[in-house]
Amino acid sequence: MSDKTAAPSRTRKIVRLLLFYILCVLINVVMNRLVRALGLPLYIDNIGTLLAAVLGGFLPGIVVGYMTNLVNWAGDPSTAYYAVISVLIALAGSFMAKKGFFDKFWKVLLTIPVFTFLGGFLGSILTYLLYGFGMGEGISAPFAATLLERGTLSVFWAQMISDVVIDLIDKAITVLIVFFILKLLPDRYKSTLELTNWRQKPLSKEEMKHSRENDTRGTSLRTKIILIIAIVMTFIASVTTVISYILYRQAAIEQYTFTGKNVACLVRSVIDADRVNDYLEEGPDSEDYQETEQRLYSIRNSSPYIEYIYVYQIQPDGCHVIFDLDTDGLEGADLGEVVPFDDSFSELIAPLLAGENIDPIVTDDTYGWLLTDYEPVFDSDGNCVCYACTDINMENVRLDRVRFLTKVATLFIGFFILILVFCMWLSDYHLIYPLDAMTFAARKFAFDSEEALGAGVERLESLQIATGDEIENLYESLSMTMSQTVGYIDDVQKKGEEISHMQNGLIYILADLVESRDKCTGDHVRKTAAYVKLILQLMKEQNVYPEMLTDEYIQDVCNSAPLHDVGKIKVSDVILNKPARLTDEEFEIMKNHTLAGKEVIESAMKLTTDTGYLKEALNLATYHHEKWDGSGYPMGLAGEDIPLSARIMAISDVFDALVSNRSYKKAFTFEEAMKIIEEGEGTHFDPILAKLFVENQDRVREIMEENKKLVE
Repeated sequence: MSDKTAAPSRTRKIVRLLLFYILCVLINVVMNRLVRALGLPLYIDNIGTLLAAVLGGFLPGIVVGYMTNLVNWAGDPSTAYYAVISVLIALAGSFMAKKGFFDKFWKVLLTIPVFTFLGGFLGSILTYLLYGFGMGEGISAPFAATLLERGTLSVFWAQMISDVVIDLIDKAITVLIVFFILKLLPDRYKSTLELTNWRQKPLSKEEMKHSRENDTRGTSLRTKIILIIAIVMTFIASVTTVISYILYRQAAIEQYTFTGKNVACLVRSVIDADRVNDYLEEGPDSEDYQETEQRLYSIRNSSPYIEYIYVYQIQPDGCHVIFDLDTDGLEGADLGEVVPFDDSFSELIAPLLAGENIDPIVTDDTYGWLLTDYEPVFDSDGNCVCYACTDINMENVRLDRVRFLTKVATLFIGFFILILVFCMWLSDYHLIYPLDAMTFAARKFAFDSEEALGAGVERLESLQIATGDEIENLYESLSMTMSQTVGYIDDVQKKGEEISHMQNGLIYILADLVESRDKCTGDHVRKTAAYVKLILQLMKEQNVYPEMLTDEYIQDVCNSAPLHDVGKIKVSDVILNKPARLTDEEFEIMKNHTLAGKEVIESAMKLTTDTGYLKEALNLATYHHEKWDGSGYPMGLAGEDIPLSARIMAISDVFDALVSNRSYKKAFTFEEAMKIIEEGEGTHFDPILAKLFVENQDRVREIMEENKKLVE
């Protein structure tokens, strides 16, 4: 496909996907609004999220879930904290879709408990951490109240059970709706809704599976990318959270300090400083005392954060009570009662006795986490007659701390998963898939034939990787290198074949040189080589000595067969071309051609590091006159101690000598020669090979006739 055609196609796909994802968000929002309008105790706000996750993959499902929460956030800001639940549902939905859970009805039912756990159980825990459990609000509140009326459950478990039960119904309806939508949607549309970003020829599922099977010595690149992103984001989130928490805690304490000081000042304004000593002398029935006490109660009841309000006159023997308001479960001290100084006030006794201003004190003891503020009360003469004191309950700071950390954690986890999946989606299509595909294609290269090499280059070039970065440069370099390597290999193979032909030609030339000195042998080396090749073929067909008959062995024996008589080059022409039978002495000299051949081949082997076929040439030249019964020469070897190649050559050599004319004899007939070979089974020749040779007389005769025509 050309770039001009591909661009509109990509644009249409992007538009189609955007419309699909917007539709999924609208399905979530509209269905949620509908069940609320109908007063149903359900949410039904994940149908679109599941559809996007099943059809589009991890990233679309997460994005749709996030966008749904953002849309709902405009009406209810608290929904932002539940985005993490939508993200987890999208992850689970996409994963189970890839495992085939949405293919069959019975399988899809197994997904309902998973989604219930995520939406009901985890959602309920999140609600508890954010707001605590109350019975007055929420979809599940009436059901929870019903459970509480039975008196067997705590508020926590009543709310938890009601949340899980309602979410079980909610997720069952959601999953079934999604399943039937998938069944109604044509397959041709389903395949177009997956979010991909191929920068190469798209891989099939089978190809992606095989490409992912690339083993690595250590941690895979994909895992390293995930770890790097996770570590960086976790570090940034942790640092940000710690800093935010420190600032939040400091701001909260400052706010409580400000509140405590203002309340203490308000208490001070209510106290008539000139009447304090009268209160101590006259008691609680003194004028204005009870009215002042009621005003102090009004101040304390004005805020839930005010824990204690009291007014003390500081004397060397302790704190003399002027006012000490009762609280739930704790009665205040009586007027005039002396409260000993607490150990935590030891350093403040002197300033308090002097009527000085002191900074607020934060304590955390049996009375709880309190912020205490003392404000001096001065009479009309400017004397400090007492201190107006307030204790502000800071336990809410602890609760707010849990809520703050929960909010930060939920926002971070949801956003973390979104960014991680997005980065992995990008790296998969721009990095991992191209690298895996190149590795798989490179590993599939086969060098055993020209066709295999061409197929390997074609497979690599068909990837069409176009990431536009260093990966594309690597791909082009690899393709060019492989293409050039295949060209070089082809050249090397052709040169190798030429060298092999030249080598075989030189062998025959050398053999011909030997033959030209022996006027009796004619075209002996070529004919014996043909018989050797036939015997090897027959052995392979009949599975004779299969452990020996490798392709390499057969080739080495065939190539070295012409050298079996190379030792005759050292035999005198007088003996070699004698027109009559040799004397015993001359025959002994002639027999030495086997050892002479051995010396010639060994000298050649010293000149090369790769002896190859020369090993078999050595066996043929040295042992082709050995006999099965041990009566041959030069070593008198017997049976399978004689190299297999030499046993093959023994039959070929004798047969050709029998059917060929010599200066000292006429040629035997084919039948006579075959009878001699048959009679030599188990004495002169390997019985298995000789029998194989005799049983295939037609093929032997065919070679003999062909060689006669060539000679003529």
